[in-house]
Amino acid sequence: MKKYILIASALFITVLFSCKETPKTEAPTQMQHVIAVHDEVMPKMGTMGKLIAQLEEKINETETPEAYEKARKDLREANKAMMDWMKGFGDSFDGDEIMKGKALTEAKQKVLDEQEKAVEALRDQINSSIENAEKLLE
Repeated sequence: MKKYILIASALFITVLFSCKETPKTEAPTQMQHVIAVHDEVMPKMGTMGKLIAQLEEKINETETPEAYEKARKDLREANKAMMDWMKGFGDSFDGDEIMKGKALTEAKQKVLDEQEKAVEALRDQINSSIENAEKLLE
């Protein structure tokens, strides 16, 4: 009899643990994705400032500064694009929509779609301007 109770208990525990649901990780929302892209490139703003300063030194030291001037211009434009994007994004959504996942109206959803495309293009602009400046300064 003890043997059957032991087997039944073991079977019960096995069934109990095998039915346990594993928590599912949710995919990030579109808003979270947009913020993540911003958070990815925001730390690069300091790098851009340092590169601009290095390029300005090169511009003053060389007889053919055109390539350095173009790289500096690209970095400055990327920096301005980041500032403009952040202002536009902040003006388009309130804190609850950004941080707490508050539901968006249909009109605001369209704005978020546009902002997502814009921040991804911005990421590419920042990354390429940094990459080009670093290659030039090697």
